[in-house]
Amino acid sequence: MSSLADPKEAVAYLDAVMELEDQGALLVALRQVAKAHGMAEVARCASLGEKTLFKSLAEGGNPTLDTMNRILHSVGLRLSVAEIHA
Repeated sequence: MSSLADPKEAVAYLDAVMELEDQGALLVALRQVAKAHGMAEVARCASLGEKTLFKSLAEGGNPTLDTMNRILHSVGLRLSVAEIHA
């Protein structure tokens, strides 16, 4: 999991999970990337309370777009839009 601290590894992993179109899987993936960076540090950099971060990324969590952006930015990533290839 520590390899997910590498931005290229994290991008490849998150991109593959996004292909599944499964929100639960995406939350697990984001949680794993956040853990690789240290949850306390991610919460601090994202200006979120640790409890809020854990709740947002927990099973059944439903983080807002703002929260997702904050989490991604705190680990050096950002959301991006791409064309769907059938």
